[in-house]
Amino acid sequence: MRGRTLLLTLLLASSSHTRLEASCIEPAQLAHSAVSITRFFDDAERSAQPGLIGTGGSAWFLSPTTIVTAEHVSAGMMLTMQDWKPLDIRDGDDTRSVPARVARVVGLGPEKLAVIELQSEFPSAHSGTIRTAPLAPEDQVVTFAYPDGRPRVVGGRFVKYGDDGQLAGAALLEMFDGNDRLAVDHGASGAPVYDCDARIAAVITTVITQMFPGLTGQMRISTAWGMPNVVSVPIQALEDYSEAR
Repeated sequence: MRGRTLLLTLLLASSSHTRLEASCIEPAQLAHSAVSITRFFDDAERSAQPGLIGTGGSAWFLSPTTIVTAEHVSAGMMLTMQDWKPLDIRDGDDTRSVPARVARVVGLGPEKLAVIELQSEFPSAHSGTIRTAPLAPEDQVVTFAYPDGRPRVVGGRFVKYGDDGQLAGAALLEMFDGNDRLAVDHGASGAPVYDCDARIAAVITTVITQMFPGLTGQMRISTAWGMPNVVSVPIQALEDYSEAR
């Protein structure tokens, strides 16, 4: 079994929309709160990484000028605290290029969150409401993510907080859409995890998969039913940032 970060590597630029579904939240409640973010590299950056034109992930609005994502997403995009770099932000059919830089990296575990400052407001941004209380086992949760750059709302449940190794302190989730246990996949890193009151309780960072031998070669599959298949950072990691503002 292994964890796979959900940063989407862009070799070709493409996008399409899918129907949004969720279990305990009406999709309309989540409109304009989560977005797809993409950074296309400049010529010098592409020369250093031949064949790679950019990277993409998911994020959500802390304010109209601030988004939050997984730290490995901002690192993969080569965003820094010093330089403003163009970031394509897509909310439904509205895509805008906004200069962005990292305001702060927060969290104590191996997986952290990046708070990204936008040079100008995103007009339709809906700021997320933060859940202050920890999740309890079997709490229903919903994520609004952009796996493969396409919007998708996926339901599931909170299983437990990790208590050892690299998963210590992480919020472990079981997420699925019908029989699809890979509904949350590459490109979903940074997506918000909501409780049934549409409050953000965590941020997705990793999917847990394993390789299984098949007739045509190795197959990548999810964990068994009843087991966590998604790792996330509890939203409490943002407390230090909020206190410092």
